Amino acid sequence: QVQLVESGGGLVQPGGSLRLSCAASGTIFSIMDMGWYRQAPGKQRELVAGITSGGSTNYADSVKGRFSISRDNAKNTLYLQMNSLKAEDTAAYSCAAELYGTRYWGQGTQVIVSA
Repeated sequence: QVQLVESGGGLVQPGGSLRLSCAASGTIFSIMDMGWYRQAPGKQRELVAGITSGGSTNYADSVKGRFSISRDNAKNTLYLQMNSLKAEDTAAYSCAAELYGTRYWGQGTQVIVSA
C-alpha cells in the first residue's frame, strides 16, 4: 500500500509562486513513477507534470516554462515548483504514484490564484 500526503497549497496572487510537496510512504519511493494532476471546478482532471523513476520529466503545454517537477528519493518526497502563477492555475492539485500497474492518489491540496 502506498500513502501520499500533499502540502503547500494556498492562496497566491497572480505572478506569484508556490511549492507543493507530496510525502510518500509504504513502499520504495525511488521505483515509482510520480505525477502531479489538477482538477479545476467543472473541468476534468489533467496531468500537470510527471517524473519517472529514472528522472525523466514531462509537462502539460499550459505549464511548460513555469512549473518544475522534481523528486528527492532520500526524503521520499515529490515536489512541484510553480512560478508565474495565473488565475487559470486555480485547482485542486493531487499527486499520484504508479507502482506495478496500480495508481495511488493523495487527498489533494487546493491552489487558488487570485488578486
